[in-house]
Amino acid sequence: MCYRETKDPKYLKQAENIAGFILKHPNMPKDLIPYWDFNAPQIPQEPRDVSAAAVMASAMLELSTYSRNGKLYRASAEKMLNSLTNSYRAPMGSDFGFLLQHSTGSKPSNSEVDVPLSYADYYYLEAMLRLRKLTVSKKLY
Repeated sequence: MCYRETKDPKYLKQAENIAGFILKHPNMPKDLIPYWDFNAPQIPQEPRDVSAAAVMASAMLELSTYSRNGKLYRASAEKMLNSLTNSYRAPMGSDFGFLLQHSTGSKPSNSEVDVPLSYADYYYLEAMLRLRKLTVSKKLY
């Protein structure tokens, strides 16, 4: 978003560096839904963080529109969204109306571990809307 608003290439470069770190991290699971911490001591038994994946998917979709690595970022975001939808979505009528399960707020303080969180749902919906906008706009041209 900093790059979008300023067009300063240092912000684009930083976003690309962050995306590269995330996608290339050796502890990133194959479904691209990260553990609550990339260096958590009990991986793969550590809780996942669906909220982090939702934020990353939304960010990578926006980044895909600016970067020469856009295809990689979009494909990664789509994989995250598919994983969220197919494996982490709450069943209809459950979890008090939340959309996603298995987020982690603060594992070190044992707060909001393996629960639905409002901001996970927010970024999931934001990512889905961004993907829809990208898909629809491509079909128009």
